[in-house]
Amino acid sequence: MNYESKAWAEAKGACLRNFNEQGDIDSVNGALALRPRIEKIVDQIWEEGFDNIYFIGIGGTYASAMQVEVYMRGKSSLPVYVENAAEYLTTGNKRLTDRSVVIYSTVSGNTKEMVQLIDTVKARGVRVFAFIDTPGSTLTREGKWDYLVLYPKNEQLKFFMVANYLMYKNGEFPDYDRYNREMEAHLALDLVNIEKISDAWAYDYAEKKVAFLKEHPDLPHYFVGAGNQWGATYSYAMCYWEEQMWIRTKSITCPEFFHGMQEILVADTPVTLFMGEDEQRPLAERVARFLPKVCGNYTVIDTKELPMEGISPEFRGSLSHLMMHAVNNRVDAYMELFLRHPLSIRRYYRQFDY
Repeated sequence: MNYESKAWAEAKGACLRNFNEQGDIDSVNGALALRPRIEKIVDQIWEEGFDNIYFIGIGGTYASAMQVEVYMRGKSSLPVYVENAAEYLTTGNKRLTDRSVVIYSTVSGNTKEMVQLIDTVKARGVRVFAFIDTPGSTLTREGKWDYLVLYPKNEQLKFFMVANYLMYKNGEFPDYDRYNREMEAHLALDLVNIEKISDAWAYDYAEKKVAFLKEHPDLPHYFVGAGNQWGATYSYAMCYWEEQMWIRTKSITCPEFFHGMQEILVADTPVTLFMGEDEQRPLAERVARFLPKVCGNYTVIDTKELPMEGISPEFRGSLSHLMMHAVNNRVDAYMELFLRHPLSIRRYYRQFDY
């Protein structure tokens, strides 16, 4: 990826499409300021005790749940799991008991599957820790939660704040205080800087993707990722390109790429690889080495190339999904422009009963 210089990006930042620098800074800093409240809730859960913790979601919120689960999987001995809400409603899970805790996030506060899920688990006596963006929604009502945080956006950040404090309490995150000092001093500014320096690249990427789409409307675009980038990959393909842009996609994990998908690649197959900096980076590096051997229409977005001033190298892996999201924000702005299709429009989603 070729990025603009920081000075040039800052000079043009005020005129970027669909970009509110101060609003984004305030949003991230506001989420980080939730930490004392989140810590108080986790302290209460810890004191009450639990047998399992389940991050549960549907669609994009399921993707965020997958991200936090894989983040903790190799770092913590705590019994933390991920569930898809619709699957739980049909299959159940015997390990989820009245001593368990469900943690979830919702933007609307009235997603059908999540409302049914919460009613089901609350009837079983399960404690519920809810992050809800929208005040006055169905899931904010009394009896729908045991612990509630109302704050918009920043879903993955809020989940990771819970995870970090859980690991700290379990003696698995000795650098917790230093980590949070760096996040609170630098994260918001670093993320808006990434948007600014990646803007020109995103414009070029989006322009080429839409041009290719017009010539090959039935060919899906392939997104590949691993680790905490897998949730980002899965969500970006499904919630953004499919739901918002109406573009056919397929998302696949880096390890599974070599057990099927590699055989259907040809010279012009469109592929985008998300490369992060967590423990599963070697899986993405293997895909990156393979792609140029058979494909001439691939893109690698590597967070390692992005600056994060004030953030220690050992912490970057826990933030790479947020860095990727900052890049994709710019891509979205120009995909919308070249598609001539507002990303807020839906054909079917929530348009009628189904």
